[in-house]
Amino acid sequence: MQSQKTMDTLVGLLLLAAIISLTILAFKVSGLTSFFKPEGYKVTVLFDDIGQLKVRAPVKIGGVKIGDVVNINLDPTTYRAVVTLYIDKRVNDIPDDSSVSILTAGLLGDNYIEITPMYSKTYLKDGSEVQDSHSAMILEKLIGQLLFKIGNTGNGDKK
Repeated sequence: MQSQKTMDTLVGLLLLAAIISLTILAFKVSGLTSFFKPEGYKVTVLFDDIGQLKVRAPVKIGGVKIGDVVNINLDPTTYRAVVTLYIDKRVNDIPDDSSVSILTAGLLGDNYIEITPMYSKTYLKDGSEVQDSHSAMILEKLIGQLLFKIGNTGNGDKK
């Protein structure tokens, strides 16, 4: 009888450990927690239009993820989007004259931030603000402009 009780206890502990492990894995994969957040620094960028950019969107250089978008706010005086980026401290040599763009993964994919390093010898640090930003290309706006131009071609000669 003692052997059965020991076996039941051991199975219960293993089941509990599995549930805890799966919960931690789920939080780590989803990015919904900061338990495992690497050390880094915050940089802000102002955009005229961020499209569908969301918090937790990746920040990349050359296609390699180096951080995340941690906050998106509206500047009440300029009405521009203020995007706060959290960049891994291992990437501490990004020139401060770098260009930041909002791109789309594929034709209809999610938006992400792409940093294009430039040539300055001074680097971004915690609290820096990037000056050169390029807003998102909104597919709906581009299609609307194309349709407007197509609709207006050839109408100048009609009276």
